[in-house]
Amino acid sequence: MRYRRRLRSRIILSFFLLGFGLTGLFAVATVLLREQLEDQLIGEALLENVSDFASSFYENPEGGELIVFEKIKGNMFSERRFGNVPFEWRDLPDGVHELTETDERGRTRTYKLAVKKDADYWFFLSYDIAQERASQQQLTYALIGVVALFSVLSLFIGIWSSKRVISPVTELARRLEGLAGRERPEKLAPHFAEDEVGQLAAALDDYAERMTTLVKRDREFNSDVSHELRTPLAVISGATELLLANPDLPEKTRQRLLRIDRAALQCTDLTTALLMLSRNERGTGHTPLLKLCQQLADAARTQLGGKQLEVLCEGDENALVEAPEAVLSVAIGNLLGNACKYTAEGEVRLVVEANQVRIEDTGPGLSEEDAARLFERGYRGSGAGGTVGGGIGLSIVRRLCELYGWEVSIAPRPEHGAVAILRFGP
Repeated sequence: MRYRRRLRSRIILSFFLLGFGLTGLFAVATVLLREQLEDQLIGEALLENVSDFASSFYENPEGGELIVFEKIKGNMFSERRFGNVPFEWRDLPDGVHELTETDERGRTRTYKLAVKKDADYWFFLSYDIAQERASQQQLTYALIGVVALFSVLSLFIGIWSSKRVISPVTELARRLEGLAGRERPEKLAPHFAEDEVGQLAAALDDYAERMTTLVKRDREFNSDVSHELRTPLAVISGATELLLANPDLPEKTRQRLLRIDRAALQCTDLTTALLMLSRNERGTGHTPLLKLCQQLADAARTQLGGKQLEVLCEGDENALVEAPEAVLSVAIGNLLGNACKYTAEGEVRLVVEANQVRIEDTGPGLSEEDAARLFERGYRGSGAGGTVGGGIGLSIVRRLCELYGWEVSIAPRPEHGAVAILRFGP
């Protein structure tokens, strides 16, 4: 099916069907026209000859009753001899008829019979058409051969012409593949003639120019924002660290400062992750997975807002992931925050394993349709407990997974709630 969908295959098939169809129609028309004209001419000649046969008999009754040539045989029967008329001839009306008979040896004979019945005499003129039928059969076989020959010729012409027709398109596709990864794509239009392919190349050049400008503008914006945010975030982190060093701080004030410090750290991690996404580059590092998950669980507990919810963390202490801590913090933090947000009571459990993190909750759960679409940007589905979804948070997680080759999924748990799995390797 894939071969049939290719443009070159369609051109070859079109040539083959065109050649086969035209020669086939011509062959059928030739056979039918020859058969019709031959029958018409033979019929008219036999009718004329049987009339001449009858006229000659009436002019000279003593001249004889039979006419025999190589292929034509005339018979005349008088009223006294009507009983001798062959059985298959007796009921035939005036005119020309085609008959087939089998002799004692089993051989068949096809002939045309002209019939003229007067009151006292019946005249019959038979014409053996075996040679005409054999000739017609030979013509049919010859035309079948011609159809096959022209069909094969059309196929070869289609293969040859399709290669010439498709070659500019193939060249355009090859050059497009060569542009992948270039900061400034090379112009395509100068390499092609001013035809349809050239117009397509010019349109692609224009599109590539606009897309390059947009991507460059987006990268510059992200870089500028990331760079400019680092300074105020560093100031916030330094100030909170200095204030927390005061041993006489009231407990409520200390908790608020800790929240500010964690929020500044989250903003720093998010800025780093977004900058990597905009540049489409991976950071390096080895991050202890359980330690990071414990920090994220501690941060999540401070944001529960009085919910009867317990955030637990357990798993493999030796699990390491080759990725920056900031990226993992954003990915796992978004999944954990989404679970805590839509779980009213019960527990949210982080389970760290050698190559993955599972986040299980006792929330309202979600449908299969929502589970398949939660990572789409801006999608918010309807779960058992009302509107659920991740806005753009889960979309960022999906993009980070595509960048690092990870896998992420959210599915309903059989007992209750949902489970999110972030897998880092096979």
